[in-house]
Amino acid sequence: MEGPGRGRPVRPTWVEVDLDAIAHNVQTLQRLAAPAQLMAVVKADGYGHGAVMVARTALAHGARRLAVAVVEEGVHLRQSAIACPILVMGWTPPWQYSLALRYDLELAVSSEDEARALAEAARREGRKVRVHLKVDTGMGRLGLRWDHPRLAETAARIAGLGGLEVVGVFTHLATADDPEAPLTEDQLARFARIVHALDERGLRPLLRHAANSAALLRLPGARYDLVRPGIALYGLEPFPGAVAAFGLRPALAWKTRVALVKEVPPGTPISYGATFVTRRRSRIATLPVGYADGLRRALSNRGQVLVGGRRAPIVGRVCMDQVMVDVTDAGPVAVGDEVVLIGRQGDQQITADEMAGWMDTIGYEVVTGIGRRVPRIYLRGGRPVAQAPVSHLL
Repeated sequence: MEGPGRGRPVRPTWVEVDLDAIAHNVQTLQRLAAPAQLMAVVKADGYGHGAVMVARTALAHGARRLAVAVVEEGVHLRQSAIACPILVMGWTPPWQYSLALRYDLELAVSSEDEARALAEAARREGRKVRVHLKVDTGMGRLGLRWDHPRLAETAARIAGLGGLEVVGVFTHLATADDPEAPLTEDQLARFARIVHALDERGLRPLLRHAANSAALLRLPGARYDLVRPGIALYGLEPFPGAVAAFGLRPALAWKTRVALVKEVPPGTPISYGATFVTRRRSRIATLPVGYADGLRRALSNRGQVLVGGRRAPIVGRVCMDQVMVDVTDAGPVAVGDEVVLIGRQGDQQITADEMAGWMDTIGYEVVTGIGRRVPRIYLRGGRPVAQAPVSHLL
């Protein structure tokens, strides 16, 4: 595959992002959430898919707002000519207030001290910053504690600060992916009481929001004015069975090519530490992908890939830049053949969640961990329309 507008091929390890799948997922989630607005969460470079292309696609198909984790992510979107409201959900340190103001980013506020410092910075620059009050209803992370004895009074003081406009109040659900966990209902009940207390003080932010992907899909009462899907936008599982149940489409495929195939006798050690030794005459394929690309070392002697429409096991330790697989039972395999790390080939599929299971982690970590030196190829109608290249390789 060649990069659009360039006469040379991309690196032989790459990610394909199906923008039609992103569009489909956004529309599916928006229909489910209506009349609530949809805020597309594109932090961590769009969960490894590429924030700018995902954001543009989401906004073109129903999203009204975007969310990121840190100021730099919001600045990157603004510098890419994205003009919609963008919320920075994480902590913004005081030395970044000026940058956030310059790029018209909305900020989360977790304490009165933080709000006062931000208001002072905004007044100094002659600007007004839009903020969302973060309430900790049970996550134990950022936010004003739900059981703060004067939470509504504190919120009122924050709202009265010059330089700030409180446009939202929100919380984050810790166990929405687990239908058996009682904490979710407790959190939603606490949030409802807080919203009511703010109403009684005349504080009615335009946007009340609590629903992440799992809550959007499972809990209609969590949707309020705005929903914040992240993982579901990308067609990945916020909880087991969600993708199939709601007709979501995985957007990401991760692929590489065979660099070398060699036949070796029984007793041949493979890779660092000789942790795998062949027991039979074997064909071993070397692939140009390793843990520097996000193929974790934890997959050593545990993971699988698809080649020739069949599964082939990873053998030996995953190296920084290469990995070996046993293709003895995979049929004819030649240099240059396409290998699927995540995605479909023939009637076989490896999902991000399956790969995560081999490493005792979650699909989120798998896709966000795919390295920056892996080019992203964007598809519409199955054809490449754009490429996010790796600058130092061009």
